[in-house]
Amino acid sequence: MLKSVSPTSRGEAAISAKNGSIKLVAGNSNPELAAEISSVLGVPLTKASVRRFADMEIFVEIQENVRGSDVFIIQSTSFPTNDHLMELLIITDALRRASARRITAVIPYFGYARQDRKAGGRTPISAKLVANMITHAGADRVMTLDLHAGQIQGFFDIPTDNLYASPLMVRDIKEKFDLANVMVVSPDVGGVARARGLAKRINAPLAIVDKRRERAGESEVMNVIGDVAGYNCILIDDIVDSGGTLVNAADALLKYGAKEVSAYLTHGVLSGGAVARVTSSRLKELVITDSIQPTEAVRKAPNIRVLSVATLIAEAIGRTASEESVSSLFD
Repeated sequence: MLKSVSPTSRGEAAISAKNGSIKLVAGNSNPELAAEISSVLGVPLTKASVRRFADMEIFVEIQENVRGSDVFIIQSTSFPTNDHLMELLIITDALRRASARRITAVIPYFGYARQDRKAGGRTPISAKLVANMITHAGADRVMTLDLHAGQIQGFFDIPTDNLYASPLMVRDIKEKFDLANVMVVSPDVGGVARARGLAKRINAPLAIVDKRRERAGESEVMNVIGDVAGYNCILIDDIVDSGGTLVNAADALLKYGAKEVSAYLTHGVLSGGAVARVTSSRLKELVITDSIQPTEAVRKAPNIRVLSVATLIAEAIGRTASEESVSSLFD
């Protein structure tokens, strides 16, 4: 389970370990999360200007001395993905040229992660390309959260910490549900390992939604593997984008006798009409984290709730700065 940390104790420990050399730099992707991480660590955000010229070219100026510092860039590569990725690369380059001692790219949501393999002939492995770009820009290590595919860690030739939101979710589930009547469900076969891991933590049974399209042009058929009748089902996954699969899985579970269906997902991409799709669905609640800054529509949605990952990331930053184990966070 994730160990708790007081708002100042970890930050003070990290600073004293490096003689006050820890610096936090935020891009424009998720300023609210960056500010909360700063508050938890007790370390102010370094003054920096990340702005655009008239033609939308990105310009970065680090406005404090970072020479010899241990710098952490807090930047999700979420929508608009390419803009935020370029911000991350240019901030990294600016810090490297300003003689930062070590640069850690803290990427709560790693864009392009779904392009982790060749899906067909003459297609790219974009996750590997992005990993190369971050490395060549000058990052010394990467910290991210719930990678879509664990093997992406191997795409980097620098140390990469993949944090997990599951301890936060387990804690929330224990507070909100009667565990004796909970069943964890993977919305597809590919996410079984993730769902099984959480089910083991709360000692709950596991079911799987098997999604198939028999013929081109025909609607998807949802088959449920496992007896969900009478259970409060909790769908577990890493990313919700359009929300279509999630909504269809909830309908299938209710059709097979589930009492109610909720969902816990780490990254709320929620593109296009996803928020409207979720709010009008039969999902009792969708719980996401703030790895991607919630839009106003997400904040107002009656059945979408956001968990903060600030304490988790702050603890990992503090441990990295003071050369302590990060993996022991999840022991």
